[in-house]
Amino acid sequence: MAREQLQTLTEPMYFILLAIARQAAHGYEIMRVVEEISASRVKVGAGTMYALLSRFEKEGIVRPVVVGNSGRRKTYALTDKGHEILRLEYLRLAECARAYEGLETRG
Repeated sequence: MAREQLQTLTEPMYFILLAIARQAAHGYEIMRVVEEISASRVKVGAGTMYALLSRFEKEGIVRPVVVGNSGRRKTYALTDKGHEILRLEYLRLAECARAYEGLETRG
């Protein structure tokens, strides 16, 4: 199963994959989209992002793609495995949120 290598995703991992799931993107664009879709809560530095992208690429979660005439920037897209990991993480997070539903605040 795809989840054997990554049991859970960190928040930056999740948002990087989510950003690439929307459309293939290069590093700067990924950082911009992560900040946008996380409402500025998650800001990924270049070092962290490229380390994660390298790991994702080695594990077959993302792949480099050629987009247009831009040979200067490495652009990344999710693989089928990447989509599955993202889907399973979404389901895990939704389950965590459902577990909280119905709790009364005590104070």
